[in-house]
Amino acid sequence: MIKKEEVYKIGRIGKAHGVHGEVTLQFDDDVFDRVEAEYLVLEVDGLLVPFFMEEYRFRSDTTALVKFCDIDTQERARELTNCDVYFPLALASEDEAPISLAFLVGFDIVEANNPTPIGTIAAIDDQTANVLFELTDGTLIPANDDLVRKIDKDKRQIIMELPEGLLALR
Repeated sequence: MIKKEEVYKIGRIGKAHGVHGEVTLQFDDDVFDRVEAEYLVLEVDGLLVPFFMEEYRFRSDTTALVKFCDIDTQERARELTNCDVYFPLALASEDEAPISLAFLVGFDIVEANNPTPIGTIAAIDDQTANVLFELTDGTLIPANDDLVRKIDKDKRQIIMELPEGLLALR
């Protein structure tokens, strides 16, 4: 059984495309292309299920058409509409490309001069020019490159040098 801790969200399935079972994948991270993954993980009725890809092709920087094995009709493809799409952390860790923001969900924020974690990233707010890490307790931390000292994929930590007084606003 695949656990939520073993994957991270990269997108969502949109509508069916055509009559042969293709679906539209709206993604935030194209890691599935960079590491040549054989499958994606979809959340179907609350369960994380691997779906092997026959083929895919990009329509834009954030959209791809995907044909999954054994999904060969428009009706079967429609059953996947609005399913969240995840990628295995183990495969993503092998990727040497720059880390995507989506990959960082679940990482702990640690202040450079204090080893105690500040909190865990629950979501990324990238709706404005100033990207923010939203922690599980609702705290917002600027995701500014100048504040990040190190990203440790193995420990799933981001070491940051935060401005004095920022945490007092919690």
